[in-house]
Amino acid sequence: MQKESDMQDISSPSATRKSPGVSLIAAVANNGAIGFENKLLYWLPNDLKRFKALTTGHTIVMGRRTFESLPKGALPNRRNIVLTKNAHFIAPNAEIFPSLEGALEACLTSVNAESVNSGEVFILGGASVYREALPLASRLCLTLVDDTPEQADAFFPWLNPADWKVVADKAHEADERHRFAYRFIDLERR
Repeated sequence: MQKESDMQDISSPSATRKSPGVSLIAAVANNGAIGFENKLLYWLPNDLKRFKALTTGHTIVMGRRTFESLPKGALPNRRNIVLTKNAHFIAPNAEIFPSLEGALEACLTSVNAESVNSGEVFILGGASVYREALPLASRLCLTLVDDTPEQADAFFPWLNPADWKVVADKAHEADERHRFAYRFIDLERR
């Protein structure tokens, strides 16, 4: 479990330039946990519906391990981009880039308008990709899960509250389909 004092503030706009079309999307536990052994920590049907509604028709960028964790491979109706240094990695129905910078540059210069809806790019993780992309992000689409898992090995980067403003926040109670209470919260960079 990471303590706030142990985390580097990488969300500051001074860390690097801001890209207006970059959004991070994640389900995050109370302690910042997002995964364990390359698997999501939570199965929340409403979170999955929200994820699909937000990302369909847009570009999604993820690390190789996140891509490998997808049960059916590339997600349909989205431009899938996978980040990996492995030049031999094959990701059916996805584009491969060795760096986030290269992937985002390709998104900005893409001439294939059908592959990108509004130009918004969603970062799906994993933890190292979130850390690298956070200084570039203008929006965060988070599902905050009211739980602290016993096991986690991947964490969302610490956010400096001074850098972000809440623009939407909707709480949901636990129910028969959702074991934990959760909140959909959208933040925009100040």
